[in-house]
Amino acid sequence: MITKRNGFAPGPSRLPAARGAGAVCAAAVAAAALLTGCGSDDGDDGAKTGAAGTSKAPASASATASGGTLTEDQAERKDLVPKAKVGYDKALDAAVATVAKSEPVSAELKGTPDKPVWETEVATADGAAHTVRVDAVSGKADRARAKSDEDADDKRELAGWLGKAEVSAQQAAQTATGKTKGTVTSVELDDSDKAGALVWSVDVVTAKDWNKTTYDVDAASRKIVREHVDRD
Repeated sequence: MITKRNGFAPGPSRLPAARGAGAVCAAAVAAAALLTGCGSDDGDDGAKTGAAGTSKAPASASATASGGTLTEDQAERKDLVPKAKVGYDKALDAAVATVAKSEPVSAELKGTPDKPVWETEVATADGAAHTVRVDAVSGKADRARAKSDEDADDKRELAGWLGKAEVSAQQAAQTATGKTKGTVTSVELDDSDKAGALVWSVDVVTAKDWNKTTYDVDAASRKIVREHVDRD
């Protein structure tokens, strides 16, 4: 008779059971490997599966979730604005100097980080407008060009604006930067949508977040009539 200890038979009778357990483990490992391989082809949520079978989110998704990325417009401002060594006011002074008895109408920072420029417009008292490109690094103005698409009605309207504007472009910009500390990237004389009031529209870019805030400053009272923050 074979004597059992603690319910197990001694000697060789235990070996088959051990081999059976090893076979089960091997099958489980093989199944896990098959599942891992299949998981790498699953594109339902755009995630990729690593060697250990752990899902990994795309790098772009984690970067966006961190909140540290800039929008396309913010990135463009960050690249362009610091490259302008000449401000809007100096650009307008240079533009006005190219057209006798003219006054500022608008200035906008454009171009590329390698070649930033101010696109400006000035006009004489009769409303005849001229465009002038001013190098935003050297401050040098190109030759003034008369606006070819300006008709008699356009001239009459612009002449009326110049006659009504009691606030200068510089004063409007100072009002805007008094509310938001930053760099003026655009200033333009225009009539607003509300009751056709004449305003200076001023864009101010802040370096802490590269957002753009637009202020409409009344061209007669110098009061801010509209404020909009562009976070795109």
